[in-house]
Amino acid sequence: QVQLVESGGGLVQAGGSLRLSCAASGIILRINAMGWYRQAPGKQRELVATFTSGGSASYADSVKGRCTISRDNAKNTVYLQLNSLTPEDPAVYYCNANVRSRVEWSDYWGQGTQVTVSS
Repeated sequence: QVQLVESGGGLVQAGGSLRLSCAASGIILRINAMGWYRQAPGKQRELVATFTSGGSASYADSVKGRCTISRDNAKNTVYLQLNSLTPEDPAVYYCNANVRSRVEWSDYWGQGTQVTVSS
């Protein structure tokens, strides 16, 4: 099995920054895509930023220019730096990865980390 563990959420002032981490552990032969989604109350889960299967970074329009996704392949860890937080950013942020564990490829999700923005 594979586990994704997120950290770094919490209360952030509007205009401030946050950095989230997601570490994958378990039986991991290869990680394909890996990135971040978020879900606000009453809304669907949406992509924030991800590394695609081709290795390039992809961002939602709502965070372009103020968001950076990075990774440490040796640690199977992906990071999300989000700056200039707005009232549109509060949500539960989830890490997602497409992982080959043993034989099959599967999608895994972390438990989520809450991000709250204070005005």
